[in-house]
Amino acid sequence: MIQELPARRVQLKRVYEPAAPEDGMRVLVDRLWPRGLRKADAAIDRWMKDIAPSTELRQWFGHDLERWPEFRRRYTTELQQQAAAVDELRELARGGRVTLVFAAHDEAHNDAVVLRDALLQPKNNNGSAQADARGTTHVRQNVSVHHP
Repeated sequence: MIQELPARRVQLKRVYEPAAPEDGMRVLVDRLWPRGLRKADAAIDRWMKDIAPSTELRQWFGHDLERWPEFRRRYTTELQQQAAAVDELRELARGGRVTLVFAAHDEAHNDAVVLRDALLQPKNNNGSAQADARGTTHVRQNVSVHHP
């Protein structure tokens, strides 16, 4: 049996945008606290910095769009090592809407996008991602990540 999480349960939002009631639980998913923002003003319910990309990967990526496909692949691999934290976020989203909050300027190419895709991947009963016969796990927008 495949356990799917409805896409409406996980949304993305820049931390600098005002919080709204429809955000549900706001979870900051960056390793570093956003520049120029006081904690009291952020309206963050949880800060899950350990689920963020490693410092090495974040610095390597540097928001260079030419590195985006490789960043997605590497961060997806890192998330597999953080399965308990990913599962915790998935369970929070099953209980209600979760907004993954991030600081990056580029709303389409950042760690929160990859994390949301990982959360929305169908899971089978043993908790592994559902993959096709080639070992490719499909994520949103027909982008796929190959798992060796």
